[in-house]
Amino acid sequence: MIERPLWVRRLHKAWETRPIIWLSGVRRVGKTTLSRMIPDGRHLNCDLPSVQRLLEDPELFLDGLEPDSVLVLDEVHRLPDPSRVLKIAADEYPGIRVLATGSSTLTATGKFRDALTGRKQEVHLCPVPWEECLDSFGVGDLDRRLLQGGLPEALLAAKADPEFYSEWIDSFYARDILELFNIRSRGGFLGLLRLLLRRSGGQVDYTSLASLTELARPTVRAHIDAMVAAHVVRLLKPFHGGSKQEIVSRPKCYAFDTGFVAFGRGWEQIRDDDRGILWEHLVLDSLSMRFHQDDVLYWQDKSRREVDFVIRRAQGAVDTVECKINPDRLNPGPVEVFRQIYPKGMNYVVTPLDREPYRIRRGELVFTVCSTRHLG
Repeated sequence: MIERPLWVRRLHKAWETRPIIWLSGVRRVGKTTLSRMIPDGRHLNCDLPSVQRLLEDPELFLDGLEPDSVLVLDEVHRLPDPSRVLKIAADEYPGIRVLATGSSTLTATGKFRDALTGRKQEVHLCPVPWEECLDSFGVGDLDRRLLQGGLPEALLAAKADPEFYSEWIDSFYARDILELFNIRSRGGFLGLLRLLLRRSGGQVDYTSLASLTELARPTVRAHIDAMVAAHVVRLLKPFHGGSKQEIVSRPKCYAFDTGFVAFGRGWEQIRDDDRGILWEHLVLDSLSMRFHQDDVLYWQDKSRREVDFVIRRAQGAVDTVECKINPDRLNPGPVEVFRQIYPKGMNYVVTPLDREPYRIRRGELVFTVCSTRHLG
């Protein structure tokens, strides 16, 4: 079993503030394996009927645990009333720490009658980030990570297997979308998902998507909302502060994993022109690990000058992040325009090269060149 200290530390840090951790992430991303890395945890698979019977009387079960126990409830949304079990554990057994896992956001299923406000800390397990490829998985080949993606099984395979991605998509629909969201138009939903995989990293045009998929515009919106809740796409809002030249309403849509983007586009190998957009996905994963989702955005003006990502900081500062395989190819022009409007903040160029950060000057601007592990 590959040790994942990066994520184990994140879990222990989350327990410092809340008794319950909601560990979410797409299926086969490694939630169960990670949960078994918690020392001395009592691990229960809530898919099993025997476990569901065991938890029918939560007080009786919790009374039998040691006061400082760690309880892992894997796939907790399979329980008839999961929020009841978690609420009782948090309110009546304060010494017990709970790790609950699920494929989607906690409120995605109607089974959760209580949002557990003030009792839970959410941790989203994304596909293996680039720094973890280098540190834990022993995968230093960027093209392999980009083409095969970050689900551990796919990443560690000898080569990309189209059947893996196709089977995963079918299972995702049957086990998550149909069960949690009751979306029964399989063809329409999966057609939209495959279209978003091909367009990943681009702006969302709901009217165009509706026309191409022959779905109603409200249906497209509802399907994308379900995909966001199930963590297979991420919508990135545009940053704007009042300038009439800025894009203010159209989000970008990023798929959850580069392997599925490559599969959706029919790529069997990574060409030079493919690396840039896929590297952007990996940088976004690292930013999402470190910052609140509302603080990571992109910027574009009506002349189509664009900054890959911007990060909202305290006291009106805004950092810019440009994603470059080769930092020597940085075009500072869009950042220069951005800084004329928003002068406060740091400028970063994020590359796959794993070395200590250094600074470069481009025109009047100074950029810090760093890898994903130095973001934050």
